[in-house]
Amino acid sequence: MSAPLKTIVGSDNVFDDLGFPAPEAQNLLLRADLAIHIRKAIDRLGLTQAQAAARAGITQPRMNDLVKGRTHKFTLDALVNVAAQLGYTVKLTMKKTA
Repeated sequence: MSAPLKTIVGSDNVFDDLGFPAPEAQNLLLRADLAIHIRKAIDRLGLTQAQAAARAGITQPRMNDLVKGRTHKFTLDALVNVAAQLGYTVKLTMKKTA
């Protein structure tokens, strides 16, 4: 018989759980969340990657990087610009950590 699995409850930031320094973990999470929202927006708009890229003012290969989750190739600023070019406003909330 195998031993029971040990369960560890993580935080609300997978990058923090993976051991990234807190500031980097926050940035990575924001970029990942924004990329997910952008991908969903592209689907809602019914755009191809090429059409979305043209609207966003970036190349299709760059849009492919975004759609495939290669967020390390984008700054948070660049992702905000892509969202804006697609007709979306990005809002940010900030709260004090415990």
